Amino acid sequence: MKIDVIIPIYKPGGELFTLLDRLNQQSVAVRKIILMNTGRENFTELMKESEFAKRYPNAEVHHLEKQDFDHGGTRHEATGHSDAGIFVMMTQDALPSDRYLVEHLVENLKGRTAAAYARQLPDAASSELEKVSRQFNYPGDSRVKGMEDLRELGIKTFFCSNVCAAYRRDIYDELGGFERHTIFNEDMLYAAKAVKAGYQIAYEARAQVIHSHNYTNLQQLRRNFDLGVSQADHPEVFGMAASESEGMRLVKETWNSLKARKRLYRFPGFCLQCAFKYAGYLLGKHYKALPEGLINILTTNKEYWDTPVRAKG
Repeated sequence: MKIDVIIPIYKPGGELFTLLDRLNQQSVAVRKIILMNTGRENFTELMKESEFAKRYPNAEVHHLEKQDFDHGGTRHEATGHSDAGIFVMMTQDALPSDRYLVEHLVENLKGRTAAAYARQLPDAASSELEKVSRQFNYPGDSRVKGMEDLRELGIKTFFCSNVCAAYRRDIYDELGGFERHTIFNEDMLYAAKAVKAGYQIAYEARAQVIHSHNYTNLQQLRRNFDLGVSQADHPEVFGMAASESEGMRLVKETWNSLKARKRLYRFPGFCLQCAFKYAGYLLGKHYKALPEGLINILTTNKEYWDTPVRAKG
């Protein structure tokens, strides 16, 4: 079966070359790499398009303006450039840890499994807290999730990540694909739609990408604001299970991890980080009560609010 990879990119750097090289060295061949680039000028600063085409003949670049980028809409548009039976969504800052990433992902796409997402490993520069967070969200055990797991897993039943996830095209088309206008969480919204339709989502721990961030507290607040907006706009998904319980589980796991490593002195900093995260989340959940000026300060995605179809209304 043909396999394509879709990657939205913005102001790419040298890491894009490493990503493309590793994708072209996979044990299962990637037929085509579709790059959805925001801002033509940002791409040509990296490499002339003619030189890029010679180096990566299986990559094609589609340019769009910054105001036209949408987390769900742009990814859905990209699927229109692919006729592959399986497509893999990735981000430009995720690097395959080995040449078996795609192979391990697609092994799951059979039966009632609609999508499979990869394990995210912290890089060498990750903070102690980021390492705990990655282990919490992406543990070492694989799992297939369906609606029958909602009581046990809660909102994690619908968890999926387009940092690296493979999708079956037949089911994607059947379900209508990603939401076209989303500020965040297009992957979870699709996963929830699939699970509610009777399909399953696989987490494949053997498929691994290196991907992590050392966000500041303010960056965490703004990111969680967008997360809260997404949840407020989609009660049909996030009203089925509370996200706060996952936050409490993370607090307990972080305490235990730091205690085991004799680094409890980092726990106060973690609590402060949690406060910023939760504040952003609560503000996002109640964004309809906020003035537009404050929304523009808090959001990381100003273009989302400038489009004719607005979540606030």
